[in-house]
Amino acid sequence: MSQAPSEIQRAPITPESREAEPRHERTPTAPGAPSTVTKAAPARAAAPAPAKRRDAYFDNVKYLAIVLVAVAHAWEPVMDGSRTTRALYMVVYTFHMPAFILVSGYFSRSFDMSSAKVKRLVTGVVVPYVLFETAYSLFKRYAGGVDDTPITLLDPLFLTWFLIALFIWRVTTPIWQSLRHPLPVALAIAALASVTPGITDDLDLQRVCQLLPFFVLGLLMKPEHFQLIRRREVRMLSLPLVAGALLFAYWVSPRMGLGWFYRSNSAQEMDFQWWAGPVMTLAMFACALLLTVAFLSWVPRRPMWFTVLGAGTICGYLLHGFLVKGAGYYGLFDRYEWLTGPVGLVVVSLVAAAAVTLLCTPPVRRVLRFATEPDMNWAFRKSPAKR
Repeated sequence: MSQAPSEIQRAPITPESREAEPRHERTPTAPGAPSTVTKAAPARAAAPAPAKRRDAYFDNVKYLAIVLVAVAHAWEPVMDGSRTTRALYMVVYTFHMPAFILVSGYFSRSFDMSSAKVKRLVTGVVVPYVLFETAYSLFKRYAGGVDDTPITLLDPLFLTWFLIALFIWRVTTPIWQSLRHPLPVALAIAALASVTPGITDDLDLQRVCQLLPFFVLGLLMKPEHFQLIRRREVRMLSLPLVAGALLFAYWVSPRMGLGWFYRSNSAQEMDFQWWAGPVMTLAMFACALLLTVAFLSWVPRRPMWFTVLGAGTICGYLLHGFLVKGAGYYGLFDRYEWLTGPVGLVVVSLVAAAAVTLLCTPPVRRVLRFATEPDMNWAFRKSPAKR
């Protein structure tokens, strides 16, 4: 997933900045006369702009969401034959990417196609997509032994789809913000996509369309909505909700295909009647929204030991796929059958969580900056103010 810019808040006023503010003095007045105020004393020096800091809550959201993404990917090779693992997988897959996409939409509200925003979109989304789409194709060709793997930017491989989807969603932000009812329109597009098998794999447009409502919903969110989500009443209501979701998933797991959770195919392509597409689109949206609210309500709002890792989730997202795919190419899960059992599930989950945590650390982020946050001033025109 592409890293969304974190919400920023004004830092507390420091003593130095307080001293730099103009001071007002009163002049002596006669008894009973109204006091007057002289003009402000000149400031000693121009005060620098207040420092801005990241919002710990959203960094916590991003880190915990990326852990769920990595753990769910690690479950895929070991969940066959385990009804419990399959149920857990279904629940996590219902909301982990919708939560990430909703937060990405929330932080895309200020995107306006200005030169600075376009530059950041290119360096933070387009460049990583080109580099990692190529890297995953080469990895599949040489490590996976699939010699005919093409290197193409039109058919996203594995997890790189999120980057191209984020690019499409973000450049269309001004359109969604100009509509009177953007969410119903986005839901209509998602429903229509679910009954349109003619949508090709180019740019993974099927998934882009079906997950679009979560991005649009994020654009509509305001800070007070997140304050409401974090209320104690919401947290308490989320407990029976999640318990019910787990029980339902356990019951339905042998009967329900996983294609609905990937949102990458139409109903007809999954051998269902066309009308099942819109019905499941709305049902999955409602389930994902409820579970996303439950997840967001329990995320700590204060700084935690993992808060700093929220700034490096793009690295964890893009790199953990090599570990998951590499284990599959190596035949790790076939060699050690015990990994498919209950103990193996725990081990795989812990290893995946630890690995993605390490990949989100500041040292990894610094090493990978050339690919995820490249300095490309040479490729862009200078703004008129800087000439």
